[in-house]
Amino acid sequence: MITFINRFHVTGATEEFEAAFDATSAFFADRPGFLNHRLLQHVDEPHLYVNIADWKDEESFRAALAHPEFAAHRSKLRTLSSSDPNLYVPLLERVAR
Repeated sequence: MITFINRFHVTGATEEFEAAFDATSAFFADRPGFLNHRLLQHVDEPHLYVNIADWKDEESFRAALAHPEFAAHRSKLRTLSSSDPNLYVPLLERVAR
């Protein structure tokens, strides 16, 4: 499994960003290897968001990014925000007992 974490600084309307992100999320949900994601909004600074997405493997993630339909999603999000995307591998996970 691979985890994609992307921090967003929204420069446009947050409602418009959230709608664009929802459309992007639906696109990714249909791609092979997608497992789940969460979009989080900062409590004190509502223009800051974090996306945490789990993928089966890096190849699936990269294939989704290379899909021709993703370019329109990327473009829309870039008009509304700046971002800091990175891939991580899980090392430790603990759940409540």
